Amino acid sequence: MQQNIDGSVYFDRSWETFKTGFGIRTCNYWLGNELIHQLTKDGQYKVRFDLQAEASGKWYWAEYSTFIVDSEETKYRLTVDGYSGNAGHAMGRHNGMMFTTFDSDNDIKKQNCAIVRGVGFWWKNCGRATVNGSRSVHSRGFIWQYLPDKNENLRTSRVWLMCP
Repeated sequence: MQQNIDGSVYFDRSWETFKTGFGIRTCNYWLGNELIHQLTKDGQYKVRFDLQAEASGKWYWAEYSTFIVDSEETKYRLTVDGYSGNAGHAMGRHNGMMFTTFDSDNDIKKQNCAIVRGVGFWWKNCGRATVNGSRSVHSRGFIWQYLPDKNENLRTSRVWLMCP
């Protein structure tokens, strides 16, 4: 669904680009919200986040037994629940949120979180899980807030749809 192996691909993209997907499947990419919706709408997949901490190089994971992305009519509203793993439950804050990009502000803040963070995602208050981030100052981080080693910065993120 997503891979950000070095923070080099800029995930500050338009609504239409996130809808259709972008990047190179062997490097950094976003599958596309429409395809993610088509794959997850019936609740047949769970999702797994594989996360590598920048400083230590350690790998962490977070799985959610429920992962559904609704249609574009709902702004690709996210349902994510049933956490297990060792990375911490950072996606909990994003549950129920609509997808936000710089040209489609659907978060609950007065400011557009996609502009504040420099990346599109299911934002609520502009934080917690910034797996689409880069290491640039503009994006303000490539983070997963609850990593056990207390270093929130990521080196790599991969998001997988998995059969239950």
